[in-house]
Amino acid sequence: MRFLLFFLLSVFASIASVANAQPTRVAAASDLQFALGEIVARYEHESGKKVVVSFGSSGNFARQIPQGAPFDLFLSADEAYIFRLAGHGLLRDQGQLYAIGRLALLAPHGSPLQVDSELRDLTAAISDGRLQRLAIANPQHAPYGRAARAALERAGLWSALQGKLVLGENVAQAAQFALSGSAQGGIVAWSLVKAPELARHGVAALLPESWHPPLRQRMALTRDASEDARRFYDYLQQAPARALFERYGFALPASGNQ
Repeated sequence: MRFLLFFLLSVFASIASVANAQPTRVAAASDLQFALGEIVARYEHESGKKVVVSFGSSGNFARQIPQGAPFDLFLSADEAYIFRLAGHGLLRDQGQLYAIGRLALLAPHGSPLQVDSELRDLTAAISDGRLQRLAIANPQHAPYGRAARAALERAGLWSALQGKLVLGENVAQAAQFALSGSAQGGIVAWSLVKAPELARHGVAALLPESWHPPLRQRMALTRDASEDARRFYDYLQQAPARALFERYGFALPASGNQ
């Protein structure tokens, strides 16, 4: 009897241990691919906790979460998605503004397109036929795609580019298209082109932030988020994480800014 009791207690302890060891599941906008990757690696090393990140378009995640997608934390590239989900009771609260993103014109080495912040050569390349394809994220569900459209409209190029746009499912895929030969360039997240993994393959120019609505990036815990997820959420607001966001070209909100 004593052995049976000991065995059952051991089984229950093992089950509890496995439950407590579940990783924090994060849905993250794809512009965070490199910055968040570094932050997660540092956090896992310091805490011993596991974090599993799925990168994609914020709009797609905002559709998946109401359908039961098992995420603890959502880092969106557009705070409107956070406000909408919070309004439906799917998040603990309206979360925290963690970064403000920027756009860049990216061209691979050897491209006929020359990059500049005012898109002057892009305008010329459309006119003289040097530009055949330009990559952006899909504006229907990707915040960086909507921002790219706004910038192109501001430059008076949106109409001229119809039939020449290659749409990525998210901004990371748009950057891949821009560098892989599928396009002569792309308008993508500055945070991606700041990463050495991409920077070595092309050149980029930062676009004026006044050319598009602010890319206010907000994060929030889901309604049933774990305690480990809350700890990681808190870590993302601390100095080491903020420094890495800044290194990848994000503007930072004031500490504690909602």
